[in-house]
Amino acid sequence: MKRERATRLLAEMITRLEGGDWPLGLVEEVYVFGSYARGALEPNDVDVVIEHDTDKRWLGESLDASINGRDSYVGMRQALRGRTRGISFQFRGRSSLLGEGFELFLLWRKGEPFSLARERLASLTADPAAGPTLRDHMLTEFEGLESMVPRPARIELFGRHAKGRISITPLRLVDGDLEDSEAAWHVRRRWVETSPLRRAATCALAALEQRGVDLSEVTLHGQRLFGRDQQAERCFVDLGWNGFGYMGRLLDGGATWLEVLRPHRSKPMDALLIEPRPRK
Repeated sequence: MKRERATRLLAEMITRLEGGDWPLGLVEEVYVFGSYARGALEPNDVDVVIEHDTDKRWLGESLDASINGRDSYVGMRQALRGRTRGISFQFRGRSSLLGEGFELFLLWRKGEPFSLARERLASLTADPAAGPTLRDHMLTEFEGLESMVPRPARIELFGRHAKGRISITPLRLVDGDLEDSEAAWHVRRRWVETSPLRRAATCALAALEQRGVDLSEVTLHGQRLFGRDQQAERCFVDLGWNGFGYMGRLLDGGATWLEVLRPHRSKPMDALLIEPRPRK
């Protein structure tokens, strides 16, 4: 990513924060770190830490998301970045990052004028000598996919892989029709034809069919396939890390996780097949 685009994304985020609509009114502090903060001309992405408060609505929606296998931060992430990509958010991660030795640059704190945030952003000038930050918690399975695996996911998967608790298989998804007509109907019912999620879901389920997975045991993006007998949940298909907060519990329970990294209407799509290994 060019530095100019990264700066524009941060400026647009500041403008959205200034609007103060829920849940952005809960944000208390915003920090920037990583290669952009150091002045890199072409950062991998923009690393941002968000510290926030909670209210009754937040707690209720977070509980609902947890029960239904969704990421409780989807709404806040979308409110902060809009429809664009390029910002990698760490929520309530200030203390852990500081403990790991990361330098955090304060962009804005609640109660400060947003003009000060814009001044601080302008002070983060380019440094031609600053290259992209090497990503931590990397596995060979992530090679070529680094920008599509957010840091919290890398940390979670790296730790489980290092302990021999999971295997990870990168997959390039292929377009095609589903053999299971009921599963195909479920996908058509949930998403319009032009939705990238429809294409991602179809490709993911087709990949599972080819591997001999019984689709009656699959949860797709938070919902069991429509009309199925409620057999044991053996595989969870997630589209774009929306259900990441649910991953640990399912892997611990012996379920397989198929993560479509970046759903798209036309571009090639990659996925990670994450399978639990029997504990010794």
